[in-house]
Amino acid sequence: MKLIVDRDRCIGAGMCALTAPAVFDQDDDNGLVLPHVETPTPDQEDVVREAAAACPSGALRIEV
Repeated sequence: MKLIVDRDRCIGAGMCALTAPAVFDQDDDNGLVLPHVETPTPDQEDVVREAAAACPSGALRIEV
């Protein structure tokens, strides 16, 4: 699994950081998504999928 983050599309809702805080954070300056990892570990994959589904702007994509 590879995580694709589109910060231009992000609206700073923070659903990703709330859903998967070990994988995502928010920029202190503008609230946009900041990924901690590009390739989630196998035990993070389910929560990353959940975070991507919860993103209201569609800024998160997953490639397998």
